Amino acid sequence: MDIQVADTLLNSLIDGRYRIRARVARGGMATVYTAIDERLDRIVAIKIIHPNQANAPQVQLAGFLERFTDEAKTIARLTHPNVVAVYDQGTHARLPYLVMEYVRGRTLREILAERGRLNPSEALAIMEQMLAAIAAAHRAGLVHRDVKPENVLVAEAPSGGMANLVDSVVKVADFGLARAVEASSETDGANQLMATVAYVAPELVTDGRADPRTDVYAAGIVLFEMLTGRVPYDGDRAVDVAWQHVDRDVPRPSTLVPGLPPVLDELVVRATRRDPGARPTDAGALQAEVQVVRDDLGTMANANTTILRQIQPAEQPTMAVQQPTMVVAAVQPTERPSWARLPDQQRERPAPHRRRAAPPPTGLAGRFADLRDRLLADRGGRIAVGAAALAVILVIAGVGWWFGAGRYTATPNLVNLAGTDAQSRADRAGFTVEFTEPRYSEQVPKDAVLAQDPGSDERIVRGGTITLTLSLGPERFPVPDVVGKSLELAQLDLEDAGLRMKRGPDRYDDNLEEGVVISVKPEVGAEVKAGDEITVTVSKGRAPITVPVLIGKNVNEARTILQQLGLQIVVEPQDSDKPKDEVLSQSPQDGAGVEAGAKVTVKVSNGPPLVAVPSVMNLPCPQARQILEGLGLTVGGLQINPNGPVRSQNPGPNTPVPPGSQVAITCF
Repeated sequence: MDIQVADTLLNSLIDGRYRIRARVARGGMATVYTAIDERLDRIVAIKIIHPNQANAPQVQLAGFLERFTDEAKTIARLTHPNVVAVYDQGTHARLPYLVMEYVRGRTLREILAERGRLNPSEALAIMEQMLAAIAAAHRAGLVHRDVKPENVLVAEAPSGGMANLVDSVVKVADFGLARAVEASSETDGANQLMATVAYVAPELVTDGRADPRTDVYAAGIVLFEMLTGRVPYDGDRAVDVAWQHVDRDVPRPSTLVPGLPPVLDELVVRATRRDPGARPTDAGALQAEVQVVRDDLGTMANANTTILRQIQPAEQPTMAVQQPTMVVAAVQPTERPSWARLPDQQRERPAPHRRRAAPPPTGLAGRFADLRDRLLADRGGRIAVGAAALAVILVIAGVGWWFGAGRYTATPNLVNLAGTDAQSRADRAGFTVEFTEPRYSEQVPKDAVLAQDPGSDERIVRGGTITLTLSLGPERFPVPDVVGKSLELAQLDLEDAGLRMKRGPDRYDDNLEEGVVISVKPEVGAEVKAGDEITVTVSKGRAPITVPVLIGKNVNEARTILQQLGLQIVVEPQDSDKPKDEVLSQSPQDGAGVEAGAKVTVKVSNGPPLVAVPSVMNLPCPQARQILEGLGLTVGGLQINPNGPVRSQNPGPNTPVPPGSQVAITCF
């Protein structure tokens, strides 16, 4: 039973502009659709990244989208007739997409699947245009990293059909896409190898590094597959195939297809050497070699045609002419239509012809020839000529030594030196110093040399220029002020500052509503490094219990009120002129919100300080009354003679009593 799953993107409208019409292809990283640009009324191709390529935590996803956007801008600036143009980019349902030129034709993979392999003329014609596109990228500082037949589009010629691929237009797609997706997956835990293993260069497998020579290697494997109909290595697991590129040399195509010209073998072998330094430096260099090979094959084909025409059927030579095992069509660059001709394609060299015998030299040339004959006619002249030749050789050798090694010296090590010290050391050694944009570093202190070019002990022309990069020291960022913002906005602000957010325990707050940040740790404005964790405390809103008014109440009354509300009381005595056990202050204040079981601290008066009753015995009664009232005491008792002396007092002398207490005196 055949079950088909509907594609939910079909007929959907992306960015209010691109109407998806049909799915063209699905690859390892993305799916390609045709769409109508409803704004410009044209057909475009849309490549949408698979969800698993962009399926990452929020921080990683933001970084991936930023890298993808940067790569899209770089590709959009890459203008070349053999490069698939990029018109637009964006995101749809959180998935990045590219809007590209729609090329009517088929991929090189589809053509190879149908035809098995191509003849050398077609393979070299496709290779030349493919390398022209990659060379343009290399000149712009961009490495493709995923050169393979699936990314090579062969458009139909204006004459229609693809019977002869020599006149077809080739376009290369997916520049920089592999790099953006690979960078987003660096924390996945597995060793990422974005290039398809059948075309991966050894240095990508061993070191994970890529440069223009990596694309040269992959292009050589594509040429091998076009000539033979298969890739050089196969295996049950991708890792086994990848390591075969490291451990084995790519075989010559003629070992699989006998009769292929040796120049094709040499071209494939040179492009796929395991040592990157032994390959052509970039796609432009390999393209020049492909053009030379095409010229040579065209000349060989013309020569074979001439020889065959010279043998008439009536002639019976004693030895038959050996027929070539593979006929190579003579393809001249002038045979290519103007619309398919490469911008930097050189004109065809004139066909070789027999040189006529040169006439005897006359004039100045004749006199020099006569002088040469006379010098070589006797032994002395020959010695003089030999000595002169030896002198010239020594001069050439000396000049060659100077330009090859003598004028070079070793670069001093300036890394980790202070900028001024590095400048002085380079000046003493006779070098010129230039400074590039400084960079942050966690290891190298500020204003010290972080990097130099050329590196330490590398070859440099005496008196040459050394480029230094100074350190800005550790990069630090202030903690942004997110207090009072919602948790979502606070997280965005922290992520924009390159920081990670951690949510601490929430707590109640009378002034901030639920979901709002109360505080951060480290505090706002503190200097932290990129990637540090910031703990935020979020408000749960106003607490459910309101603290009552307790000031002025007796401590026992206050205790009863708080217990009824489910709160705890903490009593702190304090001297005061207020009555004893009266509540003087409270914390939290009345009206504040607290949760059940919270503690309320009250300060309670110890009462006014006690007064020591003085001795008024035997003093006149009026004088005794005046002394006692002056201390804040009241006077009472029996006064038989108001002006008589005091005969008794209660409380007795030196007895401490509260202010306002009564002292009874008896006067008679």
